[in-house]
Amino acid sequence: MTSISSVVFYILTFLSVYVQVFFLITFLENRKKIITRNGTTKLTKYPKVTIIVPSWNEEKTIYKTVRSLLDLNYPKDKVEIFLVDDGSTDNTWEVISRFSKPARLNGRSGGYPNIKIFHKENGGKYTALNLGLEHVQTDFLGCLDADSTADPESLVRLMSYFEKDPSVMAVSPSIIANNSKNIIQGAQKAEYDMVSVFIKKMLGFLGAIHVTPGPLTIFRKKVFDDLGPYRHAHNTEDMEIAYRMQKNHYKIEQCNDAYVYTNTPETIIKLYKQRLRWIYGFINNTIDYRKILFRKKYGNFSLFILPANIISIFAVIYLFGKIVYSLSNFLFSKFIEFNTIGFNFISKINSLDPFFINTQSISFVAIILFLFIILSIILGKKMTEGKWGFSFNMIYFLIIFSIISPFWVLKAVYNTILSRKPAWR
Repeated sequence: MTSISSVVFYILTFLSVYVQVFFLITFLENRKKIITRNGTTKLTKYPKVTIIVPSWNEEKTIYKTVRSLLDLNYPKDKVEIFLVDDGSTDNTWEVISRFSKPARLNGRSGGYPNIKIFHKENGGKYTALNLGLEHVQTDFLGCLDADSTADPESLVRLMSYFEKDPSVMAVSPSIIANNSKNIIQGAQKAEYDMVSVFIKKMLGFLGAIHVTPGPLTIFRKKVFDDLGPYRHAHNTEDMEIAYRMQKNHYKIEQCNDAYVYTNTPETIIKLYKQRLRWIYGFINNTIDYRKILFRKKYGNFSLFILPANIISIFAVIYLFGKIVYSLSNFLFSKFIEFNTIGFNFISKINSLDPFFINTQSISFVAIILFLFIILSIILGKKMTEGKWGFSFNMIYFLIIFSIISPFWVLKAVYNTILSRKPAWR
């Protein structure tokens, strides 16, 4: 009789493979719609856009962030920039004050007439964004995290989606990892530049985008006029607003050739803290919006992407537990064997059959899943760089994330059960 453990394993395996195949089919059906533009992009009209830059202790990066906005290939009189210091304890306020002379009052501008600076007590990123929202007078707005820089063509390419389709309410860019100096950042570069670019574009085709990321997602102001401002949302306000939009049938698109460059965590600890916050946010936002799960009226967002992410959490926990249990049993049995009769390496080696592969083993299934992931990486690389090719970052990604991701998933579930909120950094 097949054990319950085997049944669970086969179900999770089937669902995991199904998700990967679904993305591949989506790509094949829509591949001709994927356009990567070179050179400058032009619009028939250039609507005014406000970009809010919330910051907390970003003295080392915010100057480059603002300069990238000033260098956008977009009419200067059509872009308003709000710099919001959320009670920084370093020199962030002094840095952004360079863009306003000499006044230091909220809303005053100096040398750059399209820049306004604001200072407030620390209250979290969502409060900084909402302060900016209160002063927005344009029909379009966006946010750019203070550790990111925008490609000169990013805004005009994002705005082209609004020009093409009046029903589009938000457009997200492709986020590219910046300054990868070590293996940890190299792994993230493969994730950002290849895996995420591919998956997010497929989610755009499916109408199932569940995050409108801080690095330069552009919204119609109508979104916030109708649905209200940002919420705390478990420190993942960019995820919650996407959930809210999906619940209200507001269309979100993904612009794969609008690039925004962001700094990535350079150590395992910092990466762990970041992903713990993201997974905790997903779990708890999904709990908050649980009533829309498996409801046909909410489309692929409700029927596919949320269930797929939930299944992935269960799969990671189950497979991690199974591996730990199997390894523990193996080590224990070898310990008993060693204490009883000693360990004969030669006899063990001679007993191996190099032509035998257990097709029911976890390792075989893992290989199949890894092949699909590698295919996603290759397709993402093609979309981002316009060429096929191999990179060691792909290997770093597969190894590092396979080993570490179960720990932040387990911790996020643990924190959710005990209502412990992870720190922002």
